[in-house]
Amino acid sequence: MSGKAERTTQFIIETVAPIFNKHGYIGTSMSQLTQATGLTKGAIYGNFENKLALALAAFEYNSQLLLSELDRVSNDDPKAVNQLFGLLHFYRHYDAFTMPMGGCPLVNVGVDAQNNNSELAKAAKQTVKEIETRIAGILDRGVKGNEFHILLPPLQFAKQFFTILQGGVVMATLTRDRKYLINTVSYLEHLTKKELRMTS
Repeated sequence: MSGKAERTTQFIIETVAPIFNKHGYIGTSMSQLTQATGLTKGAIYGNFENKLALALAAFEYNSQLLLSELDRVSNDDPKAVNQLFGLLHFYRHYDAFTMPMGGCPLVNVGVDAQNNNSELAKAAKQTVKEIETRIAGILDRGVKGNEFHILLPPLQFAKQFFTILQGGVVMATLTRDRKYLINTVSYLEHLTKKELRMTS
């Protein structure tokens, strides 16, 4: 693929990613995509096999933006406990971060795709697993580094941690009231301090 073709493909993905995220796979029309990109249907499908391939690429783009940011905020400090609270601080402003995407890609695509596109649903589920694995990794490093102790296995704690966190995202999205997210993060900060038995 030539450099120009690669740039065109990337331009299409970046342009349509928030549209698919906001309107869903079924709800996104080709006219929306052509209008947003300024390209013809033929030009778009000259870069992607079909609408599904484009939707998957769009979700992958948003997913990688999210995962990269989670890596960035959790790697700012060498101590695992600070990495964990760095994640919580990020989620306190999660709605602002995902606004350019058209909202949370896990909520929007994950829920929308459950009944109309198994491949997109699978991709969203995989991203959830990747986030849970990242959180579990932080917890595991904290335990091995003797920063804290937890009563549950790291992955189990991570799943519960992320379930509560993502629940706050869902409620804030449904009600358009970010207090649900803020209060959830505050509760998790309190719960985490209580559950992590600090050793120093």
